[in-house]
Amino acid sequence: MTMTQIFGEFRENLPDNHEFLILGFSPSSIPIQQRWRNNGLSADFIADYLTTFFPVSEEDPSTHERQVEVKSAVNYIANELLENAMKFNDEASKYPIKFGIHLVEETGVIVVLQATNSLASQALDKFQSFIKDLINSDPYDFYLQRLEDTEGSGLGLVTMMNDYEAQLGWKIETVQKN
Repeated sequence: MTMTQIFGEFRENLPDNHEFLILGFSPSSIPIQQRWRNNGLSADFIADYLTTFFPVSEEDPSTHERQVEVKSAVNYIANELLENAMKFNDEASKYPIKFGIHLVEETGVIVVLQATNSLASQALDKFQSFIKDLINSDPYDFYLQRLEDTEGSGLGLVTMMNDYEAQLGWKIETVQKN
């Protein structure tokens, strides 16, 4: 039996008729220290891939600025999400780490970035507490609080909110081990 909890602005049931790209990583293939370089390369690739959907027009210089802005934001956010997914992944898990980018047409193009990883059951309560604190706090105040906290960081997530106006959400599925 699987128990599911949603926190924040998690986007579930994305439409089938949109552009998307999903990357998968085997958590046991190489040590996390070696994987760290790959996170940056993967984030660069995701950001470059995205720019093809935001073409530059010679007649409108603002399209180039917009493309650069979107690429920079996606690169930063993708790198942070990948690093967190790798760093906090349960090493005993057999499930792959996944990273996806989805371009959803609504009132404009919405970029949805998703990271999926496994978390050890012992770490779940602390993680849920962190999420609740983050989503129920003023992002700027939370940022200052995290700067003073020497135990855990969370600066990357709150920077996404403060600097890139990202909406963050989590879907936690508790699965039974066989």
